[in-house]
Amino acid sequence: MTARLTFILGCTGCGKGALGRELAARVGGEIISIDSMKVYRRMNIGTAKPSAEVLAKVPHHLIDVAEPSEEFSVAQYVERADAAIADIQQRGRPVFVVGGTPLYVKSLLDGLFEGPGADEQIRIRLKAEAEAHGGGALHERLAQVDPEAAARIHPNDLRRIVRALEVFELTGTPISSLQEQWDKQRRYDAQIITLRRPREDQNHRTNDRVRRMIDAGLVEEVRALLAEPVPLSTTACKAVGYAEIIRHLQDKLSLAEAVEMVKINTRQLAKSQRTWFKRFEGVAWVDLGPDDTAQGVADGLMTRFESLWSPSPK
Repeated sequence: MTARLTFILGCTGCGKGALGRELAARVGGEIISIDSMKVYRRMNIGTAKPSAEVLAKVPHHLIDVAEPSEEFSVAQYVERADAAIADIQQRGRPVFVVGGTPLYVKSLLDGLFEGPGADEQIRIRLKAEAEAHGGGALHERLAQVDPEAAARIHPNDLRRIVRALEVFELTGTPISSLQEQWDKQRRYDAQIITLRRPREDQNHRTNDRVRRMIDAGLVEEVRALLAEPVPLSTTACKAVGYAEIIRHLQDKLSLAEAVEMVKINTRQLAKSQRTWFKRFEGVAWVDLGPDDTAQGVADGLMTRFESLWSPSPK
């Protein structure tokens, strides 16, 4: 029987990456990134991707596996993650799954949600409505027919909004209700540890994170991506932090307006993540304060879950 996986989850910028690296380093583990945007090469600053020095110290998987021009699906993610998990476990090392993309977490644990087949006519019509009236109008419609799905899906995530409305039109049933019918038998034995911070602290960290990204050269990173010969995929263009800076570079927003929009959209993303995480069963919640460090939190978890991780390989 394979060893239990450890999921370290949390909202954007809550400190889950630092904690995951600290724990993995202590017990000789390896990290599976579960972040839908860290899969893209050269999207480094806006995704808060670990530095080359950090990656050299603790092995990470599912980072830099796709070109920004590609549409990288959840099915591709699960396939690659399964292979990486099998490889790590075969070598006898603990597996830490670290990140904050709830749909990827759900799919890795419980399998992919298929739903009804695609209807191109519906999709074309919905996308045309979004083009004419803005994606926010479709998100508001989704909130009326499926408030639970609307709470989980970011207003900028047009692909998932269209899919949710498409499923509702085809079945007459909210996609959130259909997703509850997912097989309850988990694909992996897993301990889920989810970090949470008081709202004020989380917002302060968000503002500081965005400032640091701008100082680190996010605008220049986005400009370089837009200059590449192959256009960015729809998914990459919609990523929080990138979508707003793209609008700035298109002279649709001032830099100050773009930065403020990044902060607002990051807070909305965090709200959506919190809604998802509350639905997961068997979660060990860890409440963090402003002064908590990755080392201190790791000390507590090593005691709390001392039987979960095997010692580091000699």
